[in-house]
Amino acid sequence: MSGSIQDTFFEECEELLEATDEGLTAIEGGDHDPEIVNAIFRAVHSIKGGAGAFGLDDLVAFAHRFETVFDEVRAGRMELDGKLIQLLLRSSDHLSALVEAARDGGQIDEAHHDTLLAALDEYIPEEEEDLTFEPMGLGAPAPVTDLGIMPATPAEPQQETYRIRFRPLKEMYGTGNEPFFLFQALRDMGDLTVKLDETELPGFDAMDMSESYLAWDITLVTKDSRSIVEAVFEFVEGLCELSIEGDGDAEAEANALAALDAMFSAPAAPPAADAAEGEAPAVPFEPPVPAPEPEAKPAAAEEKASAPKAESGMQEQRGGPKPTLRVELERVDRLINAVGELIINHSMLAQQIANLDVSDTRDVETELEGFKNLARDIQEGVMAIRAQPVKPLFQRMARIVREASAATGKTCKLVNEGENTEVDKTVIERLSDPLTHILRNAVDHGVEKPEDREAAGKSKVGEIRLSASHRSGSVCIEIKDDGAGVNRPRVKQIAIEKGLIPENAELTDGEIDNLLFAPGFSTAKEVSNLSGRGVGMDVVKNAVTGLGGRINISSTPGKGSTFTIILPLTLAVMDGMVVSVADQTMVVPITSIVETMRGSDDMINSLGADGTLLSIRGNFVPICDVAGSLGLYRESDRQAGVYLLVETETGQRCALAVDDIHDQRQVVIKSLDGVCGEIAGVAAATILGDGKIAMILDPESIIAASPTAAAFDTERRMSNAS
Repeated sequence: MSGSIQDTFFEECEELLEATDEGLTAIEGGDHDPEIVNAIFRAVHSIKGGAGAFGLDDLVAFAHRFETVFDEVRAGRMELDGKLIQLLLRSSDHLSALVEAARDGGQIDEAHHDTLLAALDEYIPEEEEDLTFEPMGLGAPAPVTDLGIMPATPAEPQQETYRIRFRPLKEMYGTGNEPFFLFQALRDMGDLTVKLDETELPGFDAMDMSESYLAWDITLVTKDSRSIVEAVFEFVEGLCELSIEGDGDAEAEANALAALDAMFSAPAAPPAADAAEGEAPAVPFEPPVPAPEPEAKPAAAEEKASAPKAESGMQEQRGGPKPTLRVELERVDRLINAVGELIINHSMLAQQIANLDVSDTRDVETELEGFKNLARDIQEGVMAIRAQPVKPLFQRMARIVREASAATGKTCKLVNEGENTEVDKTVIERLSDPLTHILRNAVDHGVEKPEDREAAGKSKVGEIRLSASHRSGSVCIEIKDDGAGVNRPRVKQIAIEKGLIPENAELTDGEIDNLLFAPGFSTAKEVSNLSGRGVGMDVVKNAVTGLGGRINISSTPGKGSTFTIILPLTLAVMDGMVVSVADQTMVVPITSIVETMRGSDDMINSLGADGTLLSIRGNFVPICDVAGSLGLYRESDRQAGVYLLVETETGQRCALAVDDIHDQRQVVIKSLDGVCGEIAGVAAATILGDGKIAMILDPESIIAASPTAAAFDTERRMSNAS
């Protein structure tokens, strides 16, 4: 049971760390809203409280220093300048590393850990190191002077007695939470008295083991504020009936009523100074100006905090996150596979009905169409379960940029766009490494040193923009920097030295740029923690290709480079064009196809002994016979006369020759891994409505292996050189 509780804690930590990163990013952008500071404080405090329950001492100690500095900030005793913000960002990164080490059993950098602790200690006054301060606007009302102005020096926190009624619902035990750990966290905050209420416990014969019958009445005497007490129960919010009452509640209510009385009984404004004595002022009557809002805030906060958190609609009133349900990914995968089989089953039924020798099948076809629409709705709903925003992934990338900047002595900032773009969870998980490689290269090779940027008329701070968007049924992710761009003469020279291209090769700018993806290619002069080992961009290309996507690079000297990754929305279902090749039915991904056409004899031109070119609106593209590329032979004399114009990742176009086009449909992707191994030119397989298995083609690999495409490329280079 303890393992499942700990797993729940680490899952909660991911959400809390995400909230911390989001808040710090907003602060770095200039938004110093006190509520953002409070949200970060609560998140770090929650991590600290949970870590204490599991004896994670290093995590507790670091989180305590972190939250103490934030407490100084929100109390108005410390200013959020640039130096402190950068320290807090690095501290947030280290907090994430500590959570990862605690979860996965890894080691942390002790020197870096001690350095950050010392840096945080510089912002903590010695007499306040072990104190937790009252949050602004929460807990008991802060003292107010006669003028309604907050005093400059906050009062010393006083002990408060809280009476807590806690009754777990049965759902709480289903998530692996235990009341003992909550009581343990409360005990660390002060004097704790816990009394069990078993009045609702039935007899043994009438007991339902899945129900929850016990409740506890708790008395806590502590100097900590109400918000900190509430934070202990954040992990079980919505899973219990909870009420918290403090001795200061009545006083807070009295202060609020007094403020209201003062507001409505305030005397009218005196007459103007130049009005005659005894003469009424020549101005219309105006209602008294309301008293400053902060006086009424504590009462509202107290009233909200004392209400039971299990009350329906509470999350909507508080503006909190929508309720979620955690499900193992394997269960979702099984559901997706079942929906895929449902779609295949529908196709088979449609095929069987079409083959029936019945004069009138309209009623059956109508019902079948309803079955098809229902299956599609179910499929879209299930696929939406796996779809997740890229926001958590993008926020982790900010940490990568900061670490790379520190390692290279450069100053770079990451700007995220389209964080709410949803992508299949598997795609997000497998995209982390490629993005890490690209961003590190952008910092190491793309962005110039501060003095070089200043000399070029740029800001000393390099900007890297990471964006995501949906385009034509695919996901487009761009990584754009404002650095020096690709040094093409140097790239070409290194490629020649490494034997990647012949010395007399004539390459276009795009072809030179794509040499960065060649295995073993590196422009680094020295081996460092970031680069120089010849491993990186080729790994990126292989990873993206493995996801069924493609990657392009474009660069402008002096202005920067842009890496564009195009990925499928999901790895389970795709839109494809069903074609015939040498009496075999195959599927070509729609995302690869630019257009389709039927060719005529006057459109065909010869290239060398065996190659052919297709003339399209005055341009020539090489023809690649799919049957020949796959080693298939046609039994009839019929030649391929239908062409699919596709475009490669380098922008090169090629015409895939097939026998016929049947239709366009959505197909369920079936992996060939572990079944028949890797097949050149084939990416996966699917099952069609007639029960036959159809191969899903990989146009990129077919074109790469085509001698006609290679010959045309060589001819074009020679023509450009002349």
